[in-house]
Amino acid sequence: MPKDPVMLLSYVNTLLRDHYDSLEDLCKGVGVPMNAISEKLSSIDYHYDRQQNQFI
Repeated sequence: MPKDPVMLLSYVNTLLRDHYDSLEDLCKGVGVPMNAISEKLSSIDYHYDRQQNQFI
């Protein structure tokens, strides 16, 4: 997982678009706690939208 929040945003949204139906599934698949991703991306004002299945 990228440490830079902007790179993480791109990486996570690509995984969500191409491989996972939800953030929960992605986190289980890559073995990273959901709050770790959410907190890192909220630091650059991006939040998970369940409806769109991406961080916006």
